[in-house]
Amino acid sequence: MHDRMIIVTGAAGFIGSAVTRHLNDKGYDRLLLVDDIETTEKWKNLHGKRFYNFISKHSLFSWLENRADEVAAIIHLGACSDTLEKDGDFLMENNFRYTQRLAEISLKHDIRFIYASSAATYGDGSLGFSDDVDLLEELRPLNLYGFSKHLFDVWAKQQGILDRVVGLKYFNVFGPNESHKGHMASMVYKMLPKVKNEGIVHLFKSSEPSRFGDGEQCRDFIYVKDAARMTCDFLFNNNSGIFNIGRGSPTTWNQLAGALFQAVEKEKNIEYIDMPKNLVGQYQNYTCADMDKYLKSHGHTPSSYNIEGAVKDYIQEHLLVGKQW
Repeated sequence: MHDRMIIVTGAAGFIGSAVTRHLNDKGYDRLLLVDDIETTEKWKNLHGKRFYNFISKHSLFSWLENRADEVAAIIHLGACSDTLEKDGDFLMENNFRYTQRLAEISLKHDIRFIYASSAATYGDGSLGFSDDVDLLEELRPLNLYGFSKHLFDVWAKQQGILDRVVGLKYFNVFGPNESHKGHMASMVYKMLPKVKNEGIVHLFKSSEPSRFGDGEQCRDFIYVKDAARMTCDFLFNNNSGIFNIGRGSPTTWNQLAGALFQAVEKEKNIEYIDMPKNLVGQYQNYTCADMDKYLKSHGHTPSSYNIEGAVKDYIQEHLLVGKQW
């Protein structure tokens, strides 16, 4: 890996910039970063990063035409991750076909290809959250974003290439470098100002009160520093296929809010509000990654941060001091 290039797409984004930071910390700076900044604040995520070059996602394929042999691996994290995006043609082109093309080039030139799938592919969770590829065709995502990610997973299986690539189903990742994400930023990021200024957190009332109490809906939250490390581990092993990237442990919204209040040393104060109509029907009330495959292939626990430790680190070491990672 030190002798050849590692390409990171979506490199100025949330997980992409964290992966870049993790690689830098491990001594890797022969990195080609790929992204489009446009009018966002993503450029701030590149502060202090070391890399060979930075190019637009629209220039990547022409760059690869003459230099693919210089590349050891591609970590493909660039995509539209907005779960409320309604432009299906855009998602199909940006998330599905772009990934197809990049995978084909990687396989042709024997480049290690690691791509981002999503826990959104699991839909309402009624079929569980197993990364067993035999269950792929049965999954029913709840939104276009999840469908665009799911479609590539299924295509890769049908093409018989899952033994040569790595797909990562990220669960609820949160942490530094997400400030540009707007309404898609984590609830920790969005809740902090209200906690600081008003001492209160607003959580959605349960849309399934027979299954979950208010604030007892569960998500598998994983700190971005753990997610970046887990992603980069696949550069240095021969594992292939689809893997969940989560903690394998559900956290309720009430617990997450409690960790936030604890991090800022304030008394817990939660108010429950109605869920917006545009979220009802496509809101996951429960997610929890099945981490058996990851544990068997890696031989160690997936995350080093518990929820309280992750929230504390994020708030005290980053948000309150305005520091990226």
